[in-house]
Amino acid sequence: MASTKAGAKGQESAGAGGDGEDTLPTLDFSTFILSLSHSALLHMGDAPHPDTDAVHTSLPMARQTIDLLGLLEDKTKGNLTGDEERLLTQILFDLRMRFLEQSKREKASRK
Repeated sequence: MASTKAGAKGQESAGAGGDGEDTLPTLDFSTFILSLSHSALLHMGDAPHPDTDAVHTSLPMARQTIDLLGLLEDKTKGNLTGDEERLLTQILFDLRMRFLEQSKREKASRK
């Protein structure tokens, strides 16, 4: 476990070079899940791109990201803290509901 903490600290300070870059958040499972969640939201058009503020929709990419989170849920079952498990469960529920709504809107707009 010490190597995980050391690796996270190394990653955190990697972005804090003398070039004025913002410090990156600590790498942990929750940060990883939130990052994937944000990626899915970007692909569903629910969040603008952080660099361009443009909104694009790619439901196949959103579905792939949601499926990846589902895969992580299956593969990490029994190995997460209670908070991590609740976060992943809630994010998956929210993303799946948003995906269904977005899919319905897209189908309705084609008619």
